[in-house]
Amino acid sequence: MDTAGTVAHCLVMETQKQGLMERPLISVVDDDESVRESLPDLLKEFGFAAQAFSSAQEFLSSNSVDQTRCLILDVYMPRMTGPDLVRELKLRQQSIPIIFMTAKRNGNVRPKLLAHGAVECLFKPFSDTALLEAINAALQVT
Repeated sequence: MDTAGTVAHCLVMETQKQGLMERPLISVVDDDESVRESLPDLLKEFGFAAQAFSSAQEFLSSNSVDQTRCLILDVYMPRMTGPDLVRELKLRQQSIPIIFMTAKRNGNVRPKLLAHGAVECLFKPFSDTALLEAINAALQVT
């Protein structure tokens, strides 16, 4: 974890000790197993509760949708893409701040996703600091 992540982690943990804050649930949806294994661990180090899902369908059928305060979502997944999941959440009138992530550096994907309401679009690999800044911005939306 980089320095900013360490400082943020300490602040979140101190706030939790004082009983002023519940651990917000951050849900991760990515078809890449390595991301599903590593990202929740990092989120927990930051002081968040975290759940990982291998597909949009798995997330939608879970009990976590209503509790999720921020959704970190891969753009390109089989069957239902990240943007497809966002459309489905809107149809269900579920308002969850979205942070997209992608390994594909398509020049116009980021502006398009931000224009459709995403809080951030991170390109893999991204830094702990970039992720934490995006999560903090997303939690300000809720």
